[in-house]
Amino acid sequence: MSEGGAEGEARGSGDVVILVHSTSHAVHIERRLVARGVPCRMIPVPRHLSSDCGACVQVPGEHAEAAREAVAASGIEIQGIVPL
Repeated sequence: MSEGGAEGEARGSGDVVILVHSTSHAVHIERRLVARGVPCRMIPVPRHLSSDCGACVQVPGEHAEAAREAVAASGIEIQGIVPL
């Protein structure tokens, strides 16, 4: 019995999500971010966002630029980095 439910997924306002084309891309990006010390977690894509994939990577807004740099360095194609 979770009190937070699905709405509890997007905790902090200002968080961003990295939308990807596949779950394997989400896993690879999450690993890259963790290796660089960027706090993140894989979550289901929120319903109000469109994506080909059911998974995305959530990052606190204050770490969005570091996440952008890590994604660019990874060479993994993403759909975008958008605010929650």
